[in-house]
Parts: sequence; structure tokens; C-alpha cells
Amino acid sequence: MQARQATTNANSREIPAHLDRWNWGAFLLNWIWGIGNSVWIALLCLIPVVNVVMMFVLGAKGSRWAWQSRLWRDEEHFRRTQRNWAIAGLVVWLTIPLFVGGTAFAVFGVMKNSDAYRMSIAEIMASPAARASLGADIEPGYFVGGNIRINGSEGQASLEIPLKGSRANGVAFSRARKSAGVWEINLLVIRVEGSTEPIVLINCDNLPIPGGPLDT
Repeated sequence: MQARQATTNANSREIPAHLDRWNWGAFLLNWIWGIGNSVWIALLCLIPVVNVVMMFVLGAKGSRWAWQSRLWRDEEHFRRTQRNWAIAGLVVWLTIPLFVGGTAFAVFGVMKNSDAYRMSIAEIMASPAARASLGADIEPGYFVGGNIRINGSEGQASLEIPLKGSRANGVAFSRARKSAGVWEINLLVIRVEGSTEPIVLINCDNLPIPGGPLDT
């Protein structure tokens, strides 16, 4: 008799007040949680802009909708299932930033280990003009922008290297080509913070550089 009563209560359309609470699984996993709990309105999270609002709506009303959309053996079954969804959501939200961050650091590491990067840094460190503007203790930043494309013995590199010195900070823009397995820098320009005049270290193709000597 008690088991029958528990089942009847669990299958009631009205959720008990003590279960009608914020649902972290619905908030964090939204449409995925919706499919798993037969709450089809959660698919609105697939619509841009609407998804931001729906995340909070699902967090607030997810427990009620899940209770009404499925048959649960009892309250403990409901609590355990929603707790598992919350844990899964937390794991996903923690894993994604770690994965993205790890990938980004790996890409930066590859760029900093490239010949194009090392050659650019060597030119910058050896430049009296760079040391005069930035300071003698120039340090390259870790977050290097740009890209490197290599196809066998040929390749191209386009790098943006942040620089820090005791006098000023700046950014170096480097363009390099790889031909027959050998890298060569064809453009290396430093933009110093607070200065409109760039430091042109290398300009093999005589390209016009805004603020530079060949700018027309």
C-alpha cells in the first residue's frame, strides 16, 4: 500500500514544493538535458539570443517541467537523476575551458618554437633602434598571434609578437617565407605604444608602411 502511494505521488503532475528548486543540470546542459528529460521546450536553446534567456528559464522551471514530463519511480529517483545531470553539466563546463586553454597554449608553443619566430626575436634583440625605444631588457610576450603554414619545403609565417621593455611596450609584426627549406624574414616592423612612427627593421619588398619612411 505504501509503495503504491509513493508511486502515485511520484507520478502526480504537481511537483512537491521541496523538489521545485533551481535545476543546475537544466541550466548548464539546457537542450541536452531537455532531450534526456523529455522537456522539449529546452530545444529553444538552439536558437541564438533566445538560448541565453532559456538557460535561466530552464534553471528556474526545469525541475517542475522534468517532474511533469516523465514518470518517476519515486522522489529519490527524481533527485538522483537531476543530481547526476548537474554533475555532468559541471564536468562539461569545467572541461571545455581547460580543453580550449590547453589547445591555445599548445598553438602558442608551436609558434614560439618555429624558426620564423626565433629569427624575428633575434633581429629584435640585436636592433639598437628597438632597444632605444623599448629598453635594453626587451622580453617577448607568450601570447603570439598570427599563423604559420608549411607545405613541405615551402611555407609562410605571419606573426604578431607582443614586446615588453623597461621604457615602453610594443608589438612586432613579422612576415617570413620558407623556400627550399630555408626561412627568410621579408618584413619586420615594431609598433611602440605611444608612438606613431614604426620601427622598420626589415622590409625586403619595400612595402609602404603607415608612418614609415616609404609611406606615400
